[in-house]
Amino acid sequence: MQYFCGIDIGASTAKLVIVDENGDVAARSMQRSGVDYTGVARENLDEALAAADLAEDDVSYSVSTGYGRDNVPWSDESMTEIACHGKGAWFNFRRQITVIDIGAQDSKVIHLDDKGRRTSFKMNRKCAAGTGSFLEEIALRLALPASELNGLAEQSTKDVTLGSFCTVFTATEILAKIRAGEKVEDIAKGAFRSIVKRVSEMDTIDGELVMTGGVVAHNPLLVSLVGEFYGRTALVPPDPQYTGAFGAALFAMEKGAKTC
Repeated sequence: MQYFCGIDIGASTAKLVIVDENGDVAARSMQRSGVDYTGVARENLDEALAAADLAEDDVSYSVSTGYGRDNVPWSDESMTEIACHGKGAWFNFRRQITVIDIGAQDSKVIHLDDKGRRTSFKMNRKCAAGTGSFLEEIALRLALPASELNGLAEQSTKDVTLGSFCTVFTATEILAKIRAGEKVEDIAKGAFRSIVKRVSEMDTIDGELVMTGGVVAHNPLLVSLVGEFYGRTALVPPDPQYTGAFGAALFAMEKGAKTC
Protein backbone atom coordinates (compact mmCIF):
# COMPACT_ATOMS: atom_id res chain seq x y z
CA MET A 1 0.00 0.00 0.00
CA GLN A 2 1.31 3.44 -0.96
CA TYR A 3 0.61 6.60 1.02
CA PHE A 4 0.53 10.26 0.02
CA CYS A 5 0.51 13.47 2.03
CA GLY A 6 -1.04 16.90 1.67
CA ILE A 7 -0.43 19.80 4.04
CA ASP A 8 -2.24 23.14 4.07
CA ILE A 9 -0.53 25.80 6.16
CA GLY A 10 -2.96 28.64 6.61
CA ALA A 11 -2.58 31.90 8.47
CA SER A 12 -4.34 30.45 11.51
CA THR A 13 -4.01 26.65 11.39
CA ALA A 14 -1.93 24.03 9.64
CA LYS A 15 -3.80 20.95 8.45
CA LEU A 16 -2.26 17.69 7.19
CA VAL A 17 -3.89 14.65 5.59
CA ILE A 18 -2.36 11.29 4.63
CA VAL A 19 -4.27 9.18 2.11
CA ASP A 20 -3.64 5.69 0.79
CA GLU A 21 -3.50 4.76 -2.89
CA ASN A 22 -7.31 4.50 -2.98
CA GLY A 23 -7.76 8.07 -1.74
CA ASP A 24 -8.97 6.94 1.68
CA VAL A 25 -7.81 9.04 4.63
CA ALA A 26 -5.29 7.14 6.76
CA ALA A 27 -4.54 9.94 9.23
CA ARG A 28 -4.75 13.67 9.70
CA SER A 29 -3.43 16.35 12.02
CA MET A 30 -4.14 19.97 12.86
CA GLN A 31 -2.01 22.51 14.71
CA ARG A 32 -2.01 26.27 15.23
CA SER A 33 0.24 27.75 12.53
CA GLY A 34 2.07 30.06 14.92
CA VAL A 35 5.19 31.76 13.58
CA ASP A 36 7.33 28.70 12.80
CA TYR A 37 5.72 27.18 9.70
CA THR A 38 8.56 24.71 9.15
CA GLY A 39 8.32 23.51 12.75
CA VAL A 40 4.54 23.15 12.73
CA ALA A 41 4.69 21.26 9.43
CA ARG A 42 7.04 18.75 11.05
CA GLU A 43 4.80 18.45 14.12
CA ASN A 44 1.79 17.77 11.90
CA LEU A 45 3.63 15.14 9.91
CA ASP A 46 4.99 13.35 12.98
CA GLU A 47 1.58 13.28 14.64
CA ALA A 48 -0.17 11.90 11.54
CA LEU A 49 2.53 9.29 10.90
CA ALA A 50 2.24 8.08 14.48
CA ALA A 51 -1.57 7.91 14.22
CA ALA A 52 -1.34 5.80 11.05
CA ASP A 53 1.58 3.72 12.38
CA LEU A 54 3.70 4.75 9.39
CA ALA A 55 7.30 5.81 8.89
CA GLU A 56 8.18 8.89 6.84
CA ASP A 57 9.63 6.67 4.11
CA ASP A 58 6.18 5.08 3.70
CA VAL A 59 4.92 8.36 2.20
CA SER A 60 5.62 8.24 -1.54
CA TYR A 61 4.86 11.88 -2.41
CA SER A 62 3.86 15.06 -0.60
CA VAL A 63 2.27 18.33 -1.74
CA SER A 64 2.08 21.53 0.31
CA THR A 65 -0.39 24.37 -0.10
CA GLY A 66 -1.67 27.42 1.75
CA TYR A 67 -0.10 30.61 3.00
CA GLY A 68 3.01 28.81 4.28
CA ARG A 69 3.38 26.25 1.49
CA ASP A 70 6.96 27.28 0.70
CA ASN A 71 8.06 26.56 4.28
CA VAL A 72 7.72 22.77 4.11
CA PRO A 73 11.19 21.43 3.24
CA TRP A 74 10.08 17.79 3.11
CA SER A 75 7.28 18.31 0.55
CA ASP A 76 7.99 17.26 -3.03
CA GLU A 77 5.98 20.09 -4.55
CA SER A 78 3.83 23.09 -3.63
CA MET A 79 0.52 24.07 -5.23
CA THR A 80 -1.90 26.95 -4.89
CA GLU A 81 -4.76 27.02 -2.39
CA ILE A 82 -7.21 27.52 -5.26
CA ALA A 83 -6.16 24.29 -6.96
CA CYS A 84 -6.13 22.23 -3.76
CA HIS A 85 -9.40 23.51 -2.30
CA GLY A 86 -11.11 22.92 -5.63
CA LYS A 87 -9.68 19.40 -5.87
CA GLY A 88 -10.71 18.47 -2.34
CA ALA A 89 -14.22 19.87 -2.69
CA TRP A 90 -14.96 18.32 -6.09
CA PHE A 91 -13.87 14.85 -4.88
CA ASN A 92 -16.91 14.76 -2.60
CA PHE A 93 -19.54 15.94 -5.12
CA ARG A 94 -18.23 15.25 -8.65
CA ARG A 95 -20.48 17.65 -10.54
CA GLN A 96 -20.47 21.34 -11.47
CA ILE A 97 -19.96 23.31 -8.28
CA THR A 98 -18.98 26.72 -6.97
CA VAL A 99 -16.82 26.52 -3.87
CA ILE A 100 -16.89 29.28 -1.28
CA ASP A 101 -13.95 28.82 1.05
CA ILE A 102 -13.81 31.12 4.09
CA GLY A 103 -10.52 31.08 5.97
CA ALA A 104 -8.89 33.15 8.68
CA GLN A 105 -7.40 35.79 6.39
CA ASP A 106 -9.06 35.40 2.99
CA SER A 107 -12.14 34.17 1.16
CA LYS A 108 -12.21 32.35 -2.17
CA VAL A 109 -14.88 31.63 -4.77
CA ILE A 110 -13.85 28.77 -7.08
CA HIS A 111 -15.83 27.60 -10.11
CA LEU A 112 -15.43 23.98 -11.27
CA ASP A 113 -17.14 22.27 -14.19
CA ASP A 114 -18.67 18.78 -14.10
CA LYS A 115 -15.23 17.25 -14.74
CA GLY A 116 -13.61 19.05 -11.84
CA ARG A 117 -11.75 21.51 -14.05
CA ARG A 118 -11.42 25.04 -12.69
CA THR A 119 -13.08 27.58 -14.95
CA SER A 120 -12.51 30.74 -12.86
CA PHE A 121 -11.99 32.02 -9.35
CA LYS A 122 -12.04 35.16 -7.24
CA MET A 123 -10.09 35.80 -4.06
CA ASN A 124 -10.37 38.44 -1.34
CA ARG A 125 -6.98 39.25 0.18
CA LYS A 126 -7.19 43.00 0.70
CA CYS A 127 -9.63 43.23 3.57
CA ALA A 128 -10.41 41.11 6.64
CA ALA A 129 -14.16 41.60 6.17
CA GLY A 130 -15.72 38.33 5.03
CA THR A 131 -13.08 36.21 6.81
CA GLY A 132 -12.47 34.53 10.13
CA SER A 133 -10.46 37.51 11.34
CA PHE A 134 -13.60 39.63 11.02
CA LEU A 135 -15.50 37.28 13.35
CA GLU A 136 -12.61 37.25 15.81
CA GLU A 137 -12.67 41.04 15.96
CA ILE A 138 -16.45 41.02 16.46
CA ALA A 139 -16.09 38.50 19.29
CA LEU A 140 -13.42 40.67 20.88
CA ARG A 141 -15.71 43.71 20.83
CA LEU A 142 -18.52 41.65 22.35
CA ALA A 143 -16.15 40.27 25.02
CA LEU A 144 -16.84 36.69 23.90
CA PRO A 145 -14.78 33.73 22.68
CA ALA A 146 -15.16 33.43 18.90
CA SER A 147 -16.34 29.85 19.44
CA GLU A 148 -19.52 31.16 21.13
CA LEU A 149 -20.66 33.46 18.32
CA ASN A 150 -22.53 30.79 16.36
CA GLY A 151 -24.58 29.54 19.31
CA LEU A 152 -25.33 33.09 20.37
CA ALA A 153 -26.40 34.20 16.90
CA GLU A 154 -28.75 31.23 16.63
CA GLN A 155 -30.74 32.76 19.50
CA SER A 156 -31.33 36.00 17.59
CA THR A 157 -34.94 37.15 17.15
CA LYS A 158 -34.29 40.44 15.37
CA ASP A 159 -32.34 41.47 12.28
CA VAL A 160 -29.62 43.98 13.07
CA THR A 161 -27.74 45.31 10.07
CA LEU A 162 -24.09 46.26 10.33
CA GLY A 163 -23.61 48.89 7.67
CA SER A 164 -19.80 48.96 7.67
CA PHE A 165 -17.84 46.20 5.97
CA CYS A 166 -14.44 47.41 7.14
CA THR A 167 -13.46 45.48 10.27
CA VAL A 168 -12.21 48.62 12.04
CA PHE A 169 -15.35 50.64 11.31
CA THR A 170 -17.62 47.71 12.17
CA ALA A 171 -16.02 47.44 15.60
CA THR A 172 -16.97 51.07 16.23
CA GLU A 173 -20.46 50.47 14.87
CA ILE A 174 -20.95 47.57 17.28
CA LEU A 175 -20.25 49.83 20.24
CA ALA A 176 -22.94 52.18 18.95
CA LYS A 177 -25.39 49.28 18.61
CA ILE A 178 -24.70 48.22 22.18
CA ARG A 179 -25.30 51.78 23.43
CA ALA A 180 -28.55 51.80 21.47
CA GLY A 181 -29.72 48.76 23.42
CA GLU A 182 -29.42 46.11 20.70
CA LYS A 183 -29.06 42.56 22.02
CA VAL A 184 -25.71 40.84 21.73
CA GLU A 185 -27.20 37.83 19.94
CA ASP A 186 -28.78 40.09 17.30
CA ILE A 187 -25.47 41.87 16.75
CA ALA A 188 -23.72 38.50 16.40
CA LYS A 189 -26.16 37.39 13.73
CA GLY A 190 -25.71 40.74 12.02
CA ALA A 191 -21.99 39.99 11.83
CA PHE A 192 -22.70 36.69 10.07
CA ARG A 193 -25.02 38.43 7.61
CA SER A 194 -22.27 40.97 6.96
CA ILE A 195 -19.94 38.13 5.93
CA VAL A 196 -22.64 36.69 3.66
CA LYS A 197 -23.08 40.04 1.90
CA ARG A 198 -19.35 40.56 1.54
CA VAL A 199 -18.77 37.10 0.07
CA SER A 200 -21.78 37.39 -2.25
CA GLU A 201 -20.30 40.53 -3.78
CA MET A 202 -17.20 38.61 -4.89
CA ASP A 203 -18.84 36.50 -7.61
CA THR A 204 -21.93 34.64 -8.81
CA ILE A 205 -22.75 30.96 -8.21
CA ASP A 206 -22.79 28.33 -10.99
CA GLY A 207 -23.93 24.76 -10.40
CA GLU A 208 -24.27 23.59 -6.82
CA LEU A 209 -22.98 25.62 -3.90
CA VAL A 210 -20.26 24.07 -1.72
CA MET A 211 -18.71 25.69 1.35
CA THR A 212 -15.36 24.85 2.94
CA GLY A 213 -12.87 26.25 5.45
CA GLY A 214 -12.38 26.64 9.17
CA VAL A 215 -15.03 29.35 9.54
CA VAL A 216 -17.55 27.04 7.87
CA ALA A 217 -16.52 24.12 10.08
CA HIS A 218 -17.26 26.03 13.29
CA ASN A 219 -20.23 28.17 12.24
CA PRO A 220 -23.12 26.14 10.75
CA LEU A 221 -25.38 29.19 10.98
CA LEU A 222 -23.20 30.93 8.41
CA VAL A 223 -23.72 27.99 6.05
CA SER A 224 -27.49 28.29 6.48
CA LEU A 225 -27.42 32.06 5.90
CA VAL A 226 -25.36 31.71 2.71
CA GLY A 227 -27.76 29.06 1.42
CA GLU A 228 -30.69 31.30 2.33
CA PHE A 229 -29.14 34.22 0.44
CA TYR A 230 -28.70 32.17 -2.75
CA GLY A 231 -32.00 30.31 -2.38
CA ARG A 232 -30.37 26.88 -2.39
CA THR A 233 -28.86 24.34 -0.03
CA ALA A 234 -25.20 25.00 0.75
CA LEU A 235 -23.37 21.66 0.69
CA VAL A 236 -20.48 21.04 3.09
CA PRO A 237 -17.93 18.22 2.57
CA PRO A 238 -16.81 16.06 5.49
CA ASP A 239 -14.34 17.94 7.71
CA PRO A 240 -14.45 21.17 5.67
CA GLN A 241 -11.43 22.62 7.45
CA TYR A 242 -9.26 19.87 5.92
CA THR A 243 -10.47 20.36 2.34
CA GLY A 244 -7.29 22.09 1.14
CA ALA A 245 -4.99 19.54 2.76
CA PHE A 246 -7.12 16.69 1.39
CA GLY A 247 -6.97 18.18 -2.10
CA ALA A 248 -3.19 18.49 -1.79
CA ALA A 249 -3.03 14.82 -0.78
CA LEU A 250 -5.11 13.85 -3.82
CA PHE A 251 -2.71 15.76 -6.08
CA ALA A 252 0.17 14.00 -4.32
CA MET A 253 -1.51 10.66 -5.03
CA GLU A 254 -1.83 11.48 -8.75
CA LYS A 255 1.67 12.88 -9.10
CA GLY A 256 3.30 10.23 -6.92
CA ALA A 257 1.70 7.39 -8.84
CA LYS A 258 3.26 8.72 -12.08
CA THR A 259 6.75 8.77 -10.57
CA CYS A 260 6.59 5.21 -9.18
